[in-house]
Amino acid sequence: MTQAIVILYVEDQERAKRFYATVLGVEPTLDVPGMTELPLAGGVSLGLMPSDGIARILGDALPHPSRGHGIPRCELYLRVPDAQASLERALAAGARAVDERRERSWGERVAYAVDPDGHVVAFADRRPDQGG
Repeated sequence: MTQAIVILYVEDQERAKRFYATVLGVEPTLDVPGMTELPLAGGVSLGLMPSDGIARILGDALPHPSRGHGIPRCELYLRVPDAQASLERALAAGARAVDERRERSWGERVAYAVDPDGHVVAFADRRPDQGG
């Protein structure tokens, strides 16, 4: 493997780009019609692709992404220096809070939100007794 890109299907590529650039505090490394990429830690990138674009690529092999209903099937889990500050930045950029930052059984303090396209985004930091 040379690189990993996690791609979220979005309704409005420009809106999603503004949201994630603000939340992550980074600029896109690629921004063309049909795909925006933003750098994450460890050489991983976050891709933002319009739902209609992936629907054209996959054809009738799978349902259109915007027609999904129910519980989201993935989340973007971000380990950050300050989960509360990251949540507040996301809310100011258009996210909706789902669960406040609190200590979780796996040793991190995590806050949950959904982005403007309904993707679950978790902001995690370490508890003070866990080195954070």
